[in-house]
Amino acid sequence: MTRTAEVGQQGRSVRSDCWIKLTITDHGGIQINLKSKVQVMYGQNIEQIFRDELIFFGIENAVVEIDDKGALPYVLMARLETVIKRCMPDISAEYLPETRPFAEYGTQRERFRRSRLYLPGNEPKFFINAGLHQPDGVILDLEDSVAHSQKDAAAILVRNALRHVDFYGAERMVRINQIPRGLSDLKYIVPNNVHIILIPKCESPQEVQQVEAEVVRISAECGRKTPVYFMPIIESALGAIRAFEIATASENNIALTIGLEDYAADIGAERTREGTESFWARSQVVNAARAAKIQPIDTVFSDVTDMDGLRDAVIEAKGLGFDGKGCIHPRQVPVVHAAFAPSDKQLDKAKKIVLAFEDAEARGLGVISLGSKMIDPPVVKRAQHTVKLAIMAGILDQSWREGGADNGKNE
Repeated sequence: MTRTAEVGQQGRSVRSDCWIKLTITDHGGIQINLKSKVQVMYGQNIEQIFRDELIFFGIENAVVEIDDKGALPYVLMARLETVIKRCMPDISAEYLPETRPFAEYGTQRERFRRSRLYLPGNEPKFFINAGLHQPDGVILDLEDSVAHSQKDAAAILVRNALRHVDFYGAERMVRINQIPRGLSDLKYIVPNNVHIILIPKCESPQEVQQVEAEVVRISAECGRKTPVYFMPIIESALGAIRAFEIATASENNIALTIGLEDYAADIGAERTREGTESFWARSQVVNAARAAKIQPIDTVFSDVTDMDGLRDAVIEAKGLGFDGKGCIHPRQVPVVHAAFAPSDKQLDKAKKIVLAFEDAEARGLGVISLGSKMIDPPVVKRAQHTVKLAIMAGILDQSWREGGADNGKNE
């Protein structure tokens, strides 16, 4: 019986990807018809990748047609596995690329998450250089950016990317599909050093707990020891009302964020530049996150050409209490980082408070004062946060204490 499936992209604009058509037959052996932009240099290597994978899955007779536009080996492997499983849906084995050393770093619960860069999960061309733009996190998206017919292909591709792509220290995030479908995404990402799982359109604490239970099960099965953190996304009226319940649903929640396109549609409003229709929901997310002692993260800014508008939106978000903002284009990352950085006045005050605190601590004093004013512990904590943010933004040198409160790149 002949079985046929295809996957991938064709066309002149395609890069770093390939199109594959697989026909499994009853006889004839393996026939590979390769058309590649790198055929002269790597044609034999590509054919060997395909032969090895077909042997792994026990396929002895097949015709493979490939139109390669510079796909890296992990992409070729993911695309072939997808068409094999489309032809043979009962196969559960995985053909895994080796995990590269640079894909094994971890994360921490407490860290800056000013920017997170969304990468469509079925578009490998966006993966390669994403980390070079220095976002605090990258999000490999399996949800809205992936067509329904390509969900299987994206899951396998994201799995391989987590093992094989250098994201240069960015926090490794994956947005799964809406629950319950998203639960089936977890087996692809939990064993492969995902740091944070974004839970979309979250409307109840039970959804977070369902994800957590499946993560625990898979972690035990694959031997994972490090925690997997969660970032639920509030995208509806019901989710906004239940924001605090959702924020406190798991000890592994590290942030709460909001998606305003779906929220505005849910309440029957048009999303505006002024944001009056979403002010309550955004404030709800900030207060729920702060009450739960996790980070509030703002929505994306959708106009990738308007850098002034983005800067204003970040300053507004910062004023509301948000710690970070989503990015949908690499050019947004430096603007977000700069806008979240403290002003000269804020930084000067913060440095003085930190120095006063450290001086009082060194002298064993229980009371901290700056001039004639007493300084409360929450004020000290915020000042320390401001100094760390300035160092991360590159406007304050690590050795700023050596010159006292007057030492800073921005002064």
